[in-house]
Amino acid sequence: MSKDSVRYGRIPKHCREKNLKSQSEAMYDMIVSIAQAHLAHCAYTQERTQGLVRKPALFQGINDQQGAGVQKVVLWQQFASLLSPSIPQVVEFAKRIPSFQDLLQDDQLLCIKLGFFEVWLVHAARLSGESGLTFSDGTCVSRHHMELMFDREFVSLIFNFVDYFNNLRLSDSSIALYSAVVLVTAERDGICGHKALQQLQEQLLEALRQQVAEEHPAELHLFPSLMSKLPELHHLGHQHLEHLRWFRANWMHLHLSPLFAEVFDIPRQDSSRKDETIY
Repeated sequence: MSKDSVRYGRIPKHCREKNLKSQSEAMYDMIVSIAQAHLAHCAYTQERTQGLVRKPALFQGINDQQGAGVQKVVLWQQFASLLSPSIPQVVEFAKRIPSFQDLLQDDQLLCIKLGFFEVWLVHAARLSGESGLTFSDGTCVSRHHMELMFDREFVSLIFNFVDYFNNLRLSDSSIALYSAVVLVTAERDGICGHKALQQLQEQLLEALRQQVAEEHPAELHLFPSLMSKLPELHHLGHQHLEHLRWFRANWMHLHLSPLFAEVFDIPRQDSSRKDETIY
């Protein structure tokens, strides 16, 4: 390369082509890695949910004569037990996002803890509808029971997102990349390595943009639409954490799995035991 090329910022054509090819290959590798991680560690893929038999959730020990607090405890314990199997799956998915494990470990944990519910909702949307949320084993929690656990406004927002996301009919590859974008968010409270997270987030956004453009070339609005939903999804995650304040205050009445208690920072009576960790 000549000195003039360096001085004036001119890059020879063959160098530009080589750089573009290298960048394209790196982006392709990222898309493939994330799609494979999703297929390996998500229980809500199209293949795994084909022919799934749905069944209503059975909440034993609950009746209309009980107070709202007692009902809430019973409902939430069952909901938590249904949600818990997805925790290690999301963790393993996150660890296989290229460069994720290069982030500060505290930032990795924050992304997982604060983003878990959001990623799970993206996954579960495929099986869910207006009548309730369906888990990977086919158990369906009705909208009525969801409202008893949370509140009508929050539940309405959940089902609005589910309806929107289902109508997009995204492939598993696009869902995988969107899940990665949702998880790797530099704006989360407590993040220390903003620059590294921001760089990874930008790469993931570009990967998602390319995948969506390839799968839906005529739907130019789709990628901007997905981006416009990110704040709403993050708001749902924040609202979910706010609802968990009640359970942290009443932890002595709960019997939760160690993983669920850890990911949502809920104390346990046997919290001294080190039987399971999320990372």
